[in-house]
Amino acid sequence: MADREQYAPGHASGAQVQKDGEKWTLIVVRELRHPPAMVWQALTDPAHLSEWAPFEADRNLAAVGPVKLSTVAAPRLQVSENIVKRAEAPRLLEYNWGGNDLRWELEPLGNGTRLTLWHNIDRRFIAWGAAGWHICFDVLERLLAGEPIGRIVGPEAMKFSWQRLNVEYAKQFGIETPNWQPNVAQKS
Repeated sequence: MADREQYAPGHASGAQVQKDGEKWTLIVVRELRHPPAMVWQALTDPAHLSEWAPFEADRNLAAVGPVKLSTVAAPRLQVSENIVKRAEAPRLLEYNWGGNDLRWELEPLGNGTRLTLWHNIDRRFIAWGAAGWHICFDVLERLLAGEPIGRIVGPEAMKFSWQRLNVEYAKQFGIETPNWQPNVAQKS
């Protein structure tokens, strides 16, 4: 495993918010140096998800149907019954998680992939989500490069500039950063 202690996320970038009244969608785009088939496996295989994603899956997400997703490193375990709505390898994956929709689109980009995530998030937490996905995508990139640093979520993310990213994304999105901290921050 690569030296995790050397990891530091860059500045907030590659994210935007689509606002439709009370329904807000976080859109995160990341260009990866790896082909769509390899990225698809990382997005769908439970063993790969356990290396970078903020949840565990009870089955492979590459097929439509029910799936249980469990939060990782949350103040309390949350297991939710979800549905994979679309799974069109290696280009499109849609499912819900905790009442929110996620859509992953993989586009070939030279020898790599342009990965786009649309995630419906409560607008009060949209900058938090952007900061969290930023770190998860960094970890995913290292995993795909064969230099895994291990999942960084929950209270552990606080050690890796999550607070800075949260403020930067809030500023980019034109929203106020809440003056209170999530429970995970209070426990770190």
